[in-house]
Amino acid sequence: MGEARRVFDVAEERDDVSWNSLVSGYVRAGAREEMVRVFAMMRGGGMGLNSFALGSVIKCCSGRGDGTMDIAEAVHGCVIKAGLDSDVFLVSAMIDMYAKKGALVEAAALFRSVQEPNVVMFNTMIAGFCRTETVIGKEVASEALTLYSEVQSRGMQPTEFTFSSVLRACNLAGYLEFGKQIHGQVIKYTFQEDDFIGSALIDLYFNSGCMEDGFRCFRSSPKHDIVTWTAMVSGCVQNELHEKALSLFHESLGAGLKPDLFTISSVMNACASLAVARAGEQIQCFATKSGFDRFTVMGNSCVHMYARSGDVDAATRRFQEMESHDVVSWSAVISCHAQHGCARDALHFFDEMVDAKVVPNEITFLGVLTACSHGGLVDEGLRYYETMNKDYGLSPTIKHCTCVVDLLGRAGRLADAEAFISNSIFHADPVIWRSLLASCRIHRDLERGQLVANRIMELEPTSSASYVILYNMYLDAGELSLASKTRDLMKQRGVKKEPGLSWIELKCGVHSFVAGDKSHPESSAIYTKLEEMLSRIEKLATTDTEISKREQNLMNCHSEKLAVALGMIHLPQSAPIRVMKNLRVCRDCHSTMKLISKSENREIILRDPIRFHHFRDGSCSCADYW
Repeated sequence: MGEARRVFDVAEERDDVSWNSLVSGYVRAGAREEMVRVFAMMRGGGMGLNSFALGSVIKCCSGRGDGTMDIAEAVHGCVIKAGLDSDVFLVSAMIDMYAKKGALVEAAALFRSVQEPNVVMFNTMIAGFCRTETVIGKEVASEALTLYSEVQSRGMQPTEFTFSSVLRACNLAGYLEFGKQIHGQVIKYTFQEDDFIGSALIDLYFNSGCMEDGFRCFRSSPKHDIVTWTAMVSGCVQNELHEKALSLFHESLGAGLKPDLFTISSVMNACASLAVARAGEQIQCFATKSGFDRFTVMGNSCVHMYARSGDVDAATRRFQEMESHDVVSWSAVISCHAQHGCARDALHFFDEMVDAKVVPNEITFLGVLTACSHGGLVDEGLRYYETMNKDYGLSPTIKHCTCVVDLLGRAGRLADAEAFISNSIFHADPVIWRSLLASCRIHRDLERGQLVANRIMELEPTSSASYVILYNMYLDAGELSLASKTRDLMKQRGVKKEPGLSWIELKCGVHSFVAGDKSHPESSAIYTKLEEMLSRIEKLATTDTEISKREQNLMNCHSEKLAVALGMIHLPQSAPIRVMKNLRVCRDCHSTMKLISKSENREIILRDPIRFHHFRDGSCSCADYW
């Protein structure tokens, strides 16, 4: 464009053609600022823009960046002044321009100003309702579906673009049944082989929890491109079918397809949920070779993966290596340190985030409150809770309120925690009461714990969590008869405890265990190793409650102990043993891990749903504050 501009500048005469060519050239080159300057010069000089140049300018103004709305409106004025406001191409482009900026009112007004809109305009407006980055509720998505009904009532034939947008609207609005009807019409018009429609159908079914229908759509498609593979992978991750997501990813590679950024990001999320760092590292290497590592979304996924896999140092390094950080990046690194018990580090990153002029969101504050809760920083946590709404206009969710209850409860301020719940809009939610119940157990407040447990059982009579906590409280207090009655009550009500599951990743794959598991091929060696470790720490261990011999044996065979034993067998002395568990670690296992870390001189990292525990030399990173 430099040479073209020099020729333009030295030209003795500049007509409409040369001006329009220059504008279009800058648009094609992506030089938006230069285009804006030339556009302003043309308007000031009274030069006219033809439909081709106007279309180019509109396309350039369709970006979502701030500061181009005035230009967009000016271009709209030029279109009207030039008498081109009936041009189908230009009107469709302007509708798209307004919609991409979230200006749905302007987009809809422009659409309705056209007396006889064609299917292209309908497609643009329908897509606009589904594309806007403003908050998309059922009302907005429903507008798109209303427009589709109008397409039918006018006797127009929908195109593949119509269906892909309408299916997205069904997905956003949660209208599964309507989506199924659209699926039938897709088949009627023989568009089922379209890649984007196939992807939209998969998204619809997976987002509605209809996994089998999603798999059926995928299998029935005659061809699969990266769009449909990505829809399948992300759908599996969303429905917590993480192993299936990894399997599909490898299958797509075997089919010779090249994953895109969104595929890689989804697979990294699967690795994070499974806490399989080795697989995550391999995918990160693949992303680096493909040139995706420079994208912020990829860096965010890596930070999340390393954090969830128990490697806080690797997560921090990856964060620091990123070229730019958005709110997701900062929230990820804050949550990482919060979950690992590094409260001060988490708050330091929050301060850096504010200094960087990045506005925190709900997820950010959830990480901050978690850090304060795990670090025992009560006053600071309460101050951050107030800051959410006061300084940033964010309304606390049930998760934020539960963090505050946990913050107060861990610190022993049980009465304050109970008062907070009673005054909260979430006072009828069992989740927030369950947090208080856990704190009652920590501080051995049996009387309050009984009342809270009964409250939870009224709200959620079939959930096992409250029964299990109350049962353990009775055991801690030596009330074996009451513990037995609680277990009988569970049986009477048909409440089943979720089985504990622990897993560890080794070179030969991921190995999972349940309590008393003897199905592993190396079961004999695992139990021998476990017995050796327990015998070495036996004289250091104490049991302050009277527990039956059978239950002691069960505790000795808890799933996390079996996973640690396998890690001891296979991992070198210098390697930390990383074990993940789906349930909160019990006190016995927590104490045992501390003793094993000392007697075996090994670092053990255990992740449960609450936090990470780093066991080193007989102590835990949580300082027994968990």
